[in-house]
Amino acid sequence: MTIPTDQFKHVNYLWDAEKAASLEGDEVALLLYRSNLLGADLRITNYGGGNTSCKLLQADPLSGSATEVMWVKGSGGDIGTLKKSGLAALYVNRLHQLESVYKGIEMEDQMVELFNHCIYDLNSKAPSIDTPLHAFLPFKHIDHLHPDAAIAIAATKDGKKITQELFNGKIGWVDWQRPGFDLGLKLRQCLTENPGIRGIMLGSHGLFTWGDTSFECYVNTLEVVELCAKFIEQQVAEKGQPFGGTKINASSKEVRHKQAALLAPVLRGFCSSQVSMVGHFTDDDRVLQFINSVDLDRLAPMGTSCPDHFLRTKISPLVLEIAPDADLSNTELLRQQLAPAFETYRKMYSDYYQACKHADSPSMRDPNPVVILYPGIGMFTFAKDKQTARVAAEFYINAINVMRGAEAISAYTALPRQEAFNIEYWLLEEAKLQRMPRPKVLTGKIALVTGSAGGIGKAIAKKFAEEGACVVLNDLNDDRLQKTESEFVKLFGIDQVRSVVLDVTDEVSIHAAYENAALQFGGVDIIVNNAGISISKSIAEHSLEEWDRLYDILVKGQFMVSKAGIGILRKQAMGGDIVNIVSKNAVVAGPNNPGYGSAKAAQAHLTRLMAAELGADKIRVNSVNPDAVIADSNIWSGGWAEGRAKAYGISIEELPAYYAKRTLLNEIIVPEDIANACFAFVGGLLKKSTGNALNVDGGVGMAFLR
Repeated sequence: MTIPTDQFKHVNYLWDAEKAASLEGDEVALLLYRSNLLGADLRITNYGGGNTSCKLLQADPLSGSATEVMWVKGSGGDIGTLKKSGLAALYVNRLHQLESVYKGIEMEDQMVELFNHCIYDLNSKAPSIDTPLHAFLPFKHIDHLHPDAAIAIAATKDGKKITQELFNGKIGWVDWQRPGFDLGLKLRQCLTENPGIRGIMLGSHGLFTWGDTSFECYVNTLEVVELCAKFIEQQVAEKGQPFGGTKINASSKEVRHKQAALLAPVLRGFCSSQVSMVGHFTDDDRVLQFINSVDLDRLAPMGTSCPDHFLRTKISPLVLEIAPDADLSNTELLRQQLAPAFETYRKMYSDYYQACKHADSPSMRDPNPVVILYPGIGMFTFAKDKQTARVAAEFYINAINVMRGAEAISAYTALPRQEAFNIEYWLLEEAKLQRMPRPKVLTGKIALVTGSAGGIGKAIAKKFAEEGACVVLNDLNDDRLQKTESEFVKLFGIDQVRSVVLDVTDEVSIHAAYENAALQFGGVDIIVNNAGISISKSIAEHSLEEWDRLYDILVKGQFMVSKAGIGILRKQAMGGDIVNIVSKNAVVAGPNNPGYGSAKAAQAHLTRLMAAELGADKIRVNSVNPDAVIADSNIWSGGWAEGRAKAYGISIEELPAYYAKRTLLNEIIVPEDIANACFAFVGGLLKKSTGNALNVDGGVGMAFLR
């Protein structure tokens, strides 16, 4: 090794010799181990980008004789999370035999179908377009990655010369070419013409490195990337400030987040003109350095260089011309200010499509921007779900790193527009998109359910998350909230869940929760007023404090949470849903229930009043009337059970059966029943329904609405 492992400064050396030793003799396991380590560092390769491989001798299942098999990351995988199920295993000799049928570069797409005839392991993932890039290099272990530092060199106007000088001829060079069979042959030719090299740089694209063992390959990769990064930092230090220096100063973090929260719902509305999008915001230091720089206006329109980057970020970002300290409180004025910028961007994208399309190109995709830069504040990204939006931000940070490095050592060059289009609208990419599973019903939607750390609220939030929504969990009890968030993260992943402590009687707390939703997801689509308490006492026993507490939480809380949420919904101009969890007690006059029952009646009528007022905004307001939901309920642990049992002259243990027997269906109601009713309102089938109430009580005749 030319660099001691403890001296890596621009990459993370993560190899654990003891762990690797436990995998000795299983080359596929070592491949996965190496891949996961490399994928853990986003400076080395971006999410879903790059691929790794190993070649080994295995028994041919037909002849029993030893044959060379290549295990390589399959189509659509991510090396950071790669498992054996994400690998393709292929006969190396059969891949080589494909050269005899290859008729030239116009046959590239058809060759991918022929890879299937080379499969060794019938449980293989579909082979990717990069398969021949590994097959035609003779090395046992190969890494093809997209390191920021390497692409920075590959994307300069004189990248080939810089590569030659920096590595003294030990790294080869292949000019930009779309991945495929022909590029695999070009890599082999480069190796033949430059025997003894330790890797190959792909113009504007990435890096190939290799080794005789998985460990040697890993270290070779880190060394090459480290040398590239070290060279760039030396050049940055010599040139001084990156990107031509600072044009404007970043606002304070507090101001950045305040402005981002105000702006995000408006941007989300514009970006969702065709399909509902979820947002992501970052004010990462690397982003701020770029968006506040002198060179922003020159570099941003050029677009990215690496194909993986612009596939996720579109050809170029939208740069906002809004002062960092602008007053963003007037939504209508803000929308008028932003509309021309979005129209200009959409026209730019349409012109790009029309100028570059081929006779068989897929139809033009959504022309809205994915990346939006707000100088002084930060970067927004919008996509079909939170993970895709977050990954788009990571990719654009990769692109920023590339531009920063390329400008420091020479001059940055982006892919020509036609080449970019040929990747973005590649028929193979379109086929991959068409193979993706259909989105769930609530994909692209954001839900805030009050009191969602347990009971009915938790069940509603879980149902929405199962159907694809991003959920903002909240509760007064922070410990309970954290446990629920951990549970949801295990079930749905880190991108789909956020939590915030919320007191529905505190206006400051409510606005902070919505600000959190705007910063984390871009806004909100579904508001469920579920938080509540119950007090069962006769009017003579009821105290004024108890009366006020019921009305503060149930009625005033519903009013304040709805009012703040309506402000967000109107900013987005996408419509939305408000569902209020009311009660059978809003209709039925039962014993020992004056405070709770009258507060629930107020909630029910407030639902109707809001529905009447918000129809023009396409905001639907409906209510669900549960009864006797006992499981995991804060209400039942707060004295309500004792009060109701006393009112009916039975024991607490007899309550579930008592409630079930008095219903027409003789059913016990559980939180999931209420969750299903809420989903019925927000799932799309009742999108023309507002001002309605849905009883979920097993059938209580006295509660029938009339």
